[in-house]
Amino acid sequence: MLLTKKSEYALLSLISIAKHQEPINVDILSKELEISKSFLAKIMQNLAKAELVISHRGVNGGFVLNKPIDQLTILEIVVAAEERNPMVFECSDSIDSCPNNKAKLCNIWPLLNNLQFRVNDFLAQLTLKDIA
Repeated sequence: MLLTKKSEYALLSLISIAKHQEPINVDILSKELEISKSFLAKIMQNLAKAELVISHRGVNGGFVLNKPIDQLTILEIVVAAEERNPMVFECSDSIDSCPNNKAKLCNIWPLLNNLQFRVNDFLAQLTLKDIA
């Protein structure tokens, strides 16, 4: 699946964070977006690990964006949230590493690979600002 709830919640969270002047914590975000606090905390941890957000600790702590919204691509957000590259189909990105060892018999791989490339390219060009 290309975009799961992790991606959706990451995008919604980052849009919300971008609207705030001060750091926003997971408690506020989870209430604002009506998302499970524990699930959102894991997503935010992934985003912090990928350095898309900065986490501030303490009473006035929370998350802020690490770069402007016009520099955060949807592809990098999805990769950080999902902890893997998005996939349109479950197949190898290289015909030489086909998991079924049937690449030479697969007539649809070139089409699917081209589709994956186009989706990745589209997500890499689209920024958080474009959807905010």
